[in-house]
Amino acid sequence: MAELSSMANIGREMEKKLTSVGIDSAEKLIQTGAKQAFLKLKNAYPQVCLVHLYALEGAIENVEFNALSENRKKEFSDFLKG
Repeated sequence: MAELSSMANIGREMEKKLTSVGIDSAEKLIQTGAKQAFLKLKNAYPQVCLVHLYALEGAIENVEFNALSENRKKEFSDFLKG
């Protein structure tokens, strides 16, 4: 299994948070998906925000979070608005 820290956008703090919610490998993050992983984080860490969701998706896509398309960012923004 690949380490979370080997993924783009996943620093030590994000890795700790993801591990605490049961996502302890790159494969688990990919399998869970950015939206569901974000919801797990939000439940445990209410201060997480839209940028965290971008970072998770960027990690899954192996790109820096600021390189996500505007359409994808809008999709995530709409997702959070409910």
